[in-house]
Amino acid sequence: MKYLLLSYTPIAEWESSDAADVPSAEALEAFAIYEKFQTELSASGELVATEGLGHPSLSRTLRKQADAVVVTDGPFAELKEVLASYAVIDCRGYDRAVEIARQVVAAIGDTVEIRPIMGEDFTESVAQTESRT
Repeated sequence: MKYLLLSYTPIAEWESSDAADVPSAEALEAFAIYEKFQTELSASGELVATEGLGHPSLSRTLRKQADAVVVTDGPFAELKEVLASYAVIDCRGYDRAVEIARQVVAAIGDTVEIRPIMGEDFTESVAQTESRT
């Protein structure tokens, strides 16, 4: 089953001048741990794709209003966390997805949201998720 892991970072980390120019020693250590973990997931065949995302100020949001689509830009002052990266994994089920996400959180410290990806096995994935709530 495929799952989307969404990693959120506190906005303050994006806004500090050090984070924008030169990663801290802690960030470099976390990236190294995550890179090793990525390699392991690739070797097991569970990693489909993963990427970091650009600064929130480069984001655009499109909304339908009346008869038009309106584009707005960021950054948005009310943000406390920003979507920093994503990964698509293909694993044996919800429990494994949680296990993988737990390792991501341990490695980089960010909050991770798990979302099942709609596909052939989506119904089974939803059933597994709902049985735990």
